[in-house]
Amino acid sequence: MTQEKKILIIDPDKESRDELATFLRENDYYVETGRGFCDAIQKILEGNFSCLIMDVKLPEMKGYEAIPIVKNLDPKIKVIITTKKNTKMLEAKVREHDVFFYFIKSFGKEELKLAINNALNK
Repeated sequence: MTQEKKILIIDPDKESRDELATFLRENDYYVETGRGFCDAIQKILEGNFSCLIMDVKLPEMKGYEAIPIVKNLDPKIKVIITTKKNTKMLEAKVREHDVFFYFIKSFGKEELKLAINNALNK
C-alpha cells in the first residue's frame, strides 16, 4: 500500500460513505471512513492520509469550517468537499477555504476519481 493512496472519507450519510468507499477500494485505494468531524480529527492524528473527502454537512459543523482545523493538523492533506445540493452561496463559502476540489455528488464518481488522482499527484 503506497502512502499516496490513503484516503479518508467523512460523511454522516452511511449509505453515501459506504458506496464511495467501495468504489474507491475497487480502484485500489486504501480507504478509511468516519461519520463526522470528531472521527476526522481522530483518524488524521492516527494516520497519514493524502486526501480527505468530507461532506459539507457534518453533525458538528459545516465541512468548510473544518478545513482550517484539518489543515492545521496536516498541512499537506488535500481536501475535497462534497455536497448533494449546490448553491452559488455554498460554493462561494467552500471556495473561501483551502479546498482542493468541490464535488457535487450528482456529477458521478468518475469526475471525483479524476480529482482524487490529481490530488494524489500534486
